[in-house]
Amino acid sequence: RIFSRNRIMNELLTDQVYEGVDFVINPIIADFEDCIFKSCLFAKADLSKLTFTNCTFENCDLSAVKLTQTALQECEFIDCKMLGIAFEACSDFLFQINCQSCILNFSSFYKLDLTLSQFHQCQFKKTDFTEANLSTVFLSECDLAGATFESTNLQKTDFSSALNYTLNPDKNKIAGAVFSKEGIAGLLSSYKIKIV
Repeated sequence: RIFSRNRIMNELLTDQVYEGVDFVINPIIADFEDCIFKSCLFAKADLSKLTFTNCTFENCDLSAVKLTQTALQECEFIDCKMLGIAFEACSDFLFQINCQSCILNFSSFYKLDLTLSQFHQCQFKKTDFTEANLSTVFLSECDLAGATFESTNLQKTDFSSALNYTLNPDKNKIAGAVFSKEGIAGLLSSYKIKIV
């Protein structure tokens, strides 16, 4: 660690590739920029107060990782296991994640601004989006079974290829959102009506 003006600053590591590293056993206290993490283990690791800028995570396990005041800026996650992560604990400054084929079940995005983020073929089973801002986000081929949408900004959100979502239009902002005909039942389930 580097000390500057009575404040601890992390060492900055750039353009590194980490493959098969267990960051639970071998924690690194540093900030990362333009780094690639392949098949690394972060499950239940404490990554609090670290910064990841323009980093790529491929086939990593980040389940239940601790992210208190962690900065995730323009980070890409591909084929990652990301169960039970409290993303709302992250720093919201320039927060942006792009996830492809990731499992984000039981995670929480409470009150988080996701407008710069992208999700493709991800699982969000029982994930909490309460009071989050997903306006203009395209949830491309994402499975939202049991996900919670409560006071969520879904204006212009694209659900056209999303699966298994249920949300109450009266309790969320949905103006301009796009839904498929097959997904209409998920909008009406709170009204306890039968669709035939």
